[in-house]
Amino acid sequence: MISLKPTKGKLLIAEPSIISDSSFNRSVILLTEHNENGSVGFIFNKPSPYKMKDLIPEIDSSLKVYFGGPVSEDNLYFVHKVPDLIPDSIEIGNGIYWGGDFEAVQEFLKTKVLSKDDIRFFLGYSGWSKEQLDEELSITSWLVIENKFKNLFKVGHLSFWKNELIKLGGVYKIWANAPKDPSLN
Repeated sequence: MISLKPTKGKLLIAEPSIISDSSFNRSVILLTEHNENGSVGFIFNKPSPYKMKDLIPEIDSSLKVYFGGPVSEDNLYFVHKVPDLIPDSIEIGNGIYWGGDFEAVQEFLKTKVLSKDDIRFFLGYSGWSKEQLDEELSITSWLVIENKFKNLFKVGHLSFWKNELIKLGGVYKIWANAPKDPSLN
């Protein structure tokens, strides 16, 4: 399988071979940065047990918080598609933005202006040092694909990884239907 080059805005699909890595097994990651210094992204398909109101009680929001990755898991991050509402956002690509004025976000959550189709929150992030992601790609830990989703926030997290493998075809179709832990088969 020929993978694309990693760039900001693309998706990383965990290869079935990284089964022993609990953080990244069956993950789909949105790359928010990729440059000569390293890479940053957020796991888009692994919800945490928390909702926003669990983390910030003064915000009565039941929006899910996702596990973004194993780095800085005690910090909250967000990706959204409403830069006109959230000043100081950084464009990732394909209509998706990273960060911005968190006070504005809090106000829009309190007034129910933002929905799960507009924004996603993450505890932690996925990060790679200089050339680390390229090394992982060379040992086939990841596949890089275009983000062709009209609204990435509407993609169901339970079947995201599986559906992407099925689209890749071939042996990936077999892995898509394999049990999460093959030793239990």
